[in-house]
Amino acid sequence: MDYFWVGLGGGIGAIARYALGVWIVSRVGAAFPWHTLLINVTGSLAIGLVVAVLTERVVADPAWRLLLVVGFLGGYTTFSSYTFEALSLIESGHWPAALWYALGSNGLGLAAALLGQIIGRAVSR
Repeated sequence: MDYFWVGLGGGIGAIARYALGVWIVSRVGAAFPWHTLLINVTGSLAIGLVVAVLTERVVADPAWRLLLVVGFLGGYTTFSSYTFEALSLIESGHWPAALWYALGSNGLGLAAALLGQIIGRAVSR
């Protein structure tokens, strides 16, 4: 049954990532990978929040972690796209943009995960 929850969450997360990415690109263009950056930052915020809530609420069924964290957020966030887009910026000579993208992805991702964890712990009390 564990594989079912991971697969279900992963499929929904991947569809959400694709749909949101298409929507973001339609609004701001694709010259800079804002879509991947925003998806990874919101995913980091969500994982911090969800893990904190599930950890603080000891009664949570382990299937929720599989569905939401491993499945949905695993399918929603995309480290491989981030690294490929950073490399593409470097190869096309856009070193400053690549540097800002890498720093922003890591820094904002960590900050968002921490914020999510703080919020999750606060709402779980």
